Amino acid sequence: MNDKSALLEQLRLHRSEPATEKPGRTMQWLAAGAAALAVLALGAWLFFGRASGVPVRIALAQESPGGSAGSAASLLDASGYVVARRAATVSSKITGKVLEVMIEEGQRVAANEVLARLDDSNARARLQQAGAQIAQAQANLQAAQTALNDATPIYHRMEKERAQALISAQDFDGAKATYNAAAAAFAVAQRAVAVARSTLVVAQRDEDDTVVRAPFAGVVTVKAAQPGEMVSPISAGGGFTRTGIGTVVDMDSLEVEVDVNENFITRVRPGQPVTIRLNAYPDWEIPGAVIAIIPTADRSKATVKVRVAFKQRDERILPEMGARVSFLQEAGTQAAPASARRAVIIPAEAVEANGATGTVFVLHDGKVEERRVKLGAQSAQGQIVLSGIDPGAQLAIAASGKLSDGAKVRIEAP
Repeated sequence: MNDKSALLEQLRLHRSEPATEKPGRTMQWLAAGAAALAVLALGAWLFFGRASGVPVRIALAQESPGGSAGSAASLLDASGYVVARRAATVSSKITGKVLEVMIEEGQRVAANEVLARLDDSNARARLQQAGAQIAQAQANLQAAQTALNDATPIYHRMEKERAQALISAQDFDGAKATYNAAAAAFAVAQRAVAVARSTLVVAQRDEDDTVVRAPFAGVVTVKAAQPGEMVSPISAGGGFTRTGIGTVVDMDSLEVEVDVNENFITRVRPGQPVTIRLNAYPDWEIPGAVIAIIPTADRSKATVKVRVAFKQRDERILPEMGARVSFLQEAGTQAAPASARRAVIIPAEAVEANGATGTVFVLHDGKVEERRVKLGAQSAQGQIVLSGIDPGAQLAIAASGKLSDGAKVRIEAP
């Protein structure tokens, strides 16, 4: 009996004791929970931490090499080319064959110097013909003068006799007609001499036109014709017909023509000092001055053409050279403390330009401050700011329209 009771006691289920689980399944649940918590933590950091500001890059405002903005600072830079106000493609006034060309590229010529000669055989023949016509006209004039001299006394004598009724009216009328005819023939002969002399002048000019001369002193830049070729001032008539002998450029008339953006044309005025740098000699600063602002704009480029004069002449300055012009602000034009007028240079993308002014965003403690600045020249090194920020200021660069005054930002690696 006791044995049976002990056996039943062993088979009884005690509900107060928890059922045991396998150790491997418990570890799997713990690992899954830890992974879920890590994902949630990363998402929270990305949402509340990293994405809490506008992504920006940082640019540092540096002091401009030009020094302060008030001591002849550059207000604007513009590109253009060296051009000659006096340049001529020299040709003959007549069509003819070239006999001699006396110029070469680079040769200096004086005003009225002979550049080339054309075949003048026809012109010389016409000149001789005009001379012969003058001789003939003068001979006819002499004959008409003789006839008039003979008819004049006869007419006057018969006029007196008719007044005294010594001759008939018929005889008087005949003498009068002879006199009038002689006088008319003499007048015609005089006109013929004048025409012959005019013909001689034309023939002489045709002869002169076979000689091509320099219209002004300068340098030959192009030699276009060779002996044996035909030249025509009208148009090229074939493969061997030229329209000119060569091109002469007056080097004393060289100047620079630049296209200035119409938004900045208010910074340019006639007589304003400038600095010119040729692309061929970037370290050579040539002083100059504004000659004139051409009073029309180019609608396709939104620019206005400005003429700039060289104050120094040099043989290194050649036509069609590329040039960059810096328009300067004269010292003392604007009176302001030097500390408030220090010019700085910043990257062009760090400023939103609007004509002569612009907007930058200065970084302070994770936020940006919107600030208006006065703009100067823009060059390959960046945008010059004449006032509004100081050297060392940190500027935020972001996509257009992303920043506003007081916005929070986060700095991204460049």
